[in-house]
Amino acid sequence: MLFSVNIKLSARTLTGTFSSQNRGAADWGWQGLIAHGCHSLVLIIDPRTSQTIQVLERHKANVVKVKWARENYHHNIGSPYSLRLASADTTGKIIVWDVATGAARCEIQEYTKPIQDMEWLWNQDASRDLLLAVHPPNYIVLWNADTGTKLWKKSYAENILSFSFDPFEISNLALLTSEGIVFISDFSPSKPPSSSGKKVYISSPHSSPAHTKPAATGAKKALNKVKILITNEKPNAESVTLNDCLQLSYMPSKRNHMLLLYPREILILDLEVNQTVGIVAIERTGAPFLQVIPCRQRDALFCLHENGCITLRIRRSNSSSLALPAEEPDPDQPAQELAYNLHCQCDAIRVTKTVRPFNMVCCAVNENSAALIVSDGRVMLWELKSSLLGPKPHYSYSSSTASPLYCPASFCGIPLSTQQKKLADLSLDNMIGQSLTVDEVLPKVLHQQGVQLKFLLTGLLSGLPLPPFVIRMCPPLTTKNIKNYQPLLAVGTSNGSVLVYHLTSGLLYKELSIHSCEVKGIEWASLASFLSFATSTPNNLGLVRNELQLVDLATGRSIAFRGERGNDEPPIEMIKISHLKQFLVVVFRDKPLELWDIRTCTLLREMAKNFPAVTALEWSPSHNLKSLRRKQLAVREAMARQTVVSDTETNNVESPMISLLQEAESKAEFSQNISAREHFIFTDNDGQAFHLTVEGNVMKDGVRIPPDGDMGSITCIAWKGDVLVLGDVDGNVNFWDLKARLSRGIPTHRGWVKKIRFGPGKGNMKLLMMFNDGVEVWDTKEIQMVSSLRTGRNVSYKVLDIDWCSSDKVVLASDDGCIRVLEIAMKSASYRIDEQELTDPVWCPYLLLPRSCLVLKAYLLHQPWNGQYSLDIMQIQYSEKEEIKCLMQEQLNSISNDIQNHLLDPEFQLLQRCLLVARLFGDEAELLFWTVAAHYLYRFSKRKDLVVPSGIQENAASPLDICYDILCESSYFQKSQIERVNLQEAKRTTYDHTRKCADQLLLLGQTDRAVQLLLETSAENPSYYCDSLKACLVTTITSSGPSQSTIKLVATNMIANGKLAEGVQLLCLIDKAADACRYLQTYGEWNRAAWLAKVRLNPEECTEVLKRWVDHLCSPQVNQKSKAILVLLSLGCFRKVAEMLHSMRYFDRAALFLEACLKYGVIEVNENTEKFYNAVYADYARYLKILNLKEGAILFSTKAGDAGAELLKDLHQSREEKTTS
Repeated sequence: MLFSVNIKLSARTLTGTFSSQNRGAADWGWQGLIAHGCHSLVLIIDPRTSQTIQVLERHKANVVKVKWARENYHHNIGSPYSLRLASADTTGKIIVWDVATGAARCEIQEYTKPIQDMEWLWNQDASRDLLLAVHPPNYIVLWNADTGTKLWKKSYAENILSFSFDPFEISNLALLTSEGIVFISDFSPSKPPSSSGKKVYISSPHSSPAHTKPAATGAKKALNKVKILITNEKPNAESVTLNDCLQLSYMPSKRNHMLLLYPREILILDLEVNQTVGIVAIERTGAPFLQVIPCRQRDALFCLHENGCITLRIRRSNSSSLALPAEEPDPDQPAQELAYNLHCQCDAIRVTKTVRPFNMVCCAVNENSAALIVSDGRVMLWELKSSLLGPKPHYSYSSSTASPLYCPASFCGIPLSTQQKKLADLSLDNMIGQSLTVDEVLPKVLHQQGVQLKFLLTGLLSGLPLPPFVIRMCPPLTTKNIKNYQPLLAVGTSNGSVLVYHLTSGLLYKELSIHSCEVKGIEWASLASFLSFATSTPNNLGLVRNELQLVDLATGRSIAFRGERGNDEPPIEMIKISHLKQFLVVVFRDKPLELWDIRTCTLLREMAKNFPAVTALEWSPSHNLKSLRRKQLAVREAMARQTVVSDTETNNVESPMISLLQEAESKAEFSQNISAREHFIFTDNDGQAFHLTVEGNVMKDGVRIPPDGDMGSITCIAWKGDVLVLGDVDGNVNFWDLKARLSRGIPTHRGWVKKIRFGPGKGNMKLLMMFNDGVEVWDTKEIQMVSSLRTGRNVSYKVLDIDWCSSDKVVLASDDGCIRVLEIAMKSASYRIDEQELTDPVWCPYLLLPRSCLVLKAYLLHQPWNGQYSLDIMQIQYSEKEEIKCLMQEQLNSISNDIQNHLLDPEFQLLQRCLLVARLFGDEAELLFWTVAAHYLYRFSKRKDLVVPSGIQENAASPLDICYDILCESSYFQKSQIERVNLQEAKRTTYDHTRKCADQLLLLGQTDRAVQLLLETSAENPSYYCDSLKACLVTTITSSGPSQSTIKLVATNMIANGKLAEGVQLLCLIDKAADACRYLQTYGEWNRAAWLAKVRLNPEECTEVLKRWVDHLCSPQVNQKSKAILVLLSLGCFRKVAEMLHSMRYFDRAALFLEACLKYGVIEVNENTEKFYNAVYADYARYLKILNLKEGAILFSTKAGDAGAELLKDLHQSREEKTTS
């Protein structure tokens, strides 16, 4: 009979509770994996399958920060997909890992204090290896994380607590310091910031009038009184409670907005006017905030509360945002602000002294799932699920209720056709549509379905409980038990439960609550049962309650092995099961030992009171089972002979003997046991050794061996074959060769030998020894040490218990709450992920070889050579080793069924496929490119009235959300800016804020409202006269030539004399915004010029301004070509985009983009363009040839015409050679 058994044991670490210093060490990367610190280890978790797939061990101190590298660059053979992670510890060491292999790529050590914060630079046009770190107390250092070299260092006046990069502008950085916020606007990878930044101070919300008012006025109105939080003057000592501020973060969903987190409120600041424009407050009874993660795809906040509850708050649609400026606001209505409605929340956890929520991380790619990390080692994976509501055409839009959420009408960038199915929960922007402005609400409600969100617990990882532990591996693998062997490790814990782990997968096999007090020892009675003992805390007399349980693993049933015994007696010191699992010796501290029969659970012998005290005991591996079996066989043969003898001879002399044997045999068959003779040896306090024999229910004294003069009190004994090893309290180890009658003592000089165990397997004479300060492995044949591990020298943890888990692996329990399976060399426990036996296959193409990963991506993206789309890599002509193909097929098989169905759907377009594959690969740069490309290709194809895919809903395409900022359509961008300035205006409290609002309104062309604000200036204000004249000017501007030319002259002079902003305003007043943009660009205000062009200029003028900006972005000193490409996409300059992609050697993206453009008919095909198209296809064909994708290479070299002719010839030639060979 054929059978297979998986007995492969990999080096691994089972982790437990976290240290308080690990609180901030967690990150969910674009690669789709979660990393978090556990003491000095870094765990890597796959959230889709809830498996720990890697444990990184190299830090000597607790890990305080972990950060995944960004994937915001173009991936190719030279810049492949790789799992890079930076981790930092309390001693200031930063390690950059290659997670797939478990190896450290580089180590960085500058100072010795804990790293406060670190982040990879998100703009990766220049380099993808740059890491910014805060080294206490006040340094920021930029490192090259590939080489470990320091690029620059900058110090600041205050202690830096954390920082946040502006996701819209790489040169902006905000530092949260002990006194306030420092804004840096000249951050650059090439040199340190030249200025010390703009310093502002925060007065805490608790020192503001909002909290001094009585509660009766209503929380909402009170909160609206909190206007200003940022001041340039240092506030007085009473109001500085900055330690309250838990977190500072730029908001990725809209430019120039920042979030400050306090325990009881979240403040949204508009940095253009430095004031609060929104507050999310908790009711008086609510659980305080711990952390908040702002989303990018939608204006939403994931909030973690102190009770472990995660809430999702989404910005309410502002129905009054576009009310006419001249209308007087209703005084009873609360002031306008950014309001975030609570839409769903998950269950809280039970918080105790040792169980507290530590951290929350959110999926960077999809923003629709969050992981909660709990201090007891649990990781809870919560996923957002959406469900459609019934059609409700009439909603009431009162500002007090949560505004409804709608299902977006497009999927993967393209409005849905009637035949196409939508995968609702792919990402946050596929689950809920944009927040609607007032003029869009009514028409859209009729088309769109309401949607409801809820959190679902989709995964849970639990760690080991708090140490101390005792561990015991199940009996070793033999030829007899190979059919049903499982490598199980029993772990006894301090709370009385026994956890059984399957060491092939590293997963918890069973958790058994057996005892009411700390488990002190475990011994296996068979592969399916074990004995464990626990002792309660001693009473005044030193007596305890002993619990000794026999547990059946299959059923979980446990029986009290000693029956009623166990109350008020001295504690059990150890239990030892005999080699044949027949007998059990129970050793007590101040009481003679007991001998039990395990098979019948009966007490065979309780020793007399004068029996010597036992310090160490071990059963002999020798027994008489084989001779008994031979006798049994002889009896069976005699019985067989007896049955064929005639009846007349049955009364001969042998007959009574045979009948007795038959009776014994039947009994033996009934109990399936033969009672063999076994021996054990023990030592007393004087070092004297006693040898005893047990047979049946009889115990006989054997020889006594006098103490060895060189040995102290014996603490432990191990016996295998003819070798007996004794260890003592002084660290001496004595090796007895029983066959040769030789003894040899070795001093280890490591103090008390706490435990010694022989390795399993015939002829394996390796020995594992445990000391107070570590572990050693010895070879007893050579009597020499093989390897050593010492606390404080090699490792930072202390070893609590040891065992062998196979002939070449040891398992150690340590005081950092972890259990490590190590090779005999006992080196670091980091390992290659591809060597692990994972229970569920993990989708992570990053684990493949770089070339294989790119092949997989090309295969998923585009299969034009196939009549039908396929997910079977074995079907295509791809010359690669079979095992690599199998690994690639495993990856394809691990894609979820929903996504597989979409990839196989013939209706699923190329653009949608590109977007979906970018999501699958966690490719930040591709995802951004294809999102903008899909939107504008569809828009421009509609504008040309070309045929678009059938069945698409009319008016279904939504504008790009405001997180795309300048890339949005001008009309939508303009509306959002007017909405923003109205909000700023509603929140203004000082003259400065009013002036800034008036300036913005003038630029936006809202002159009537601007005049009202200018006339509000009080007569005492020094600017009163100036503002009054400006108001007159604005209202009296006519389009006559002389006034226009005068104002233009004045504006030009102002700009020449350094008053750029004022000159630009004057130009905007006379509708010369195009000139204003040119001046702004001349003076280096590129972002401001782009903004003004979007809100004021007609499409032709706007395009001209933005094209100049593109040229600037492409210049070598700026080098932001990827941003330039996105701007060109928004302008519809698709041919220019393809040319730029090709010139940047992004051959795959260029060819696919060209295919999509041709499909949508947005670029012309003529003789001039054909040459360029052929060059693009030829280069893509060469790229596919390098990847060994021959079919694709042949197809695209055919498309490339003359440019691909030579390549096509080579491809056909190599194919023919292959077929002939």
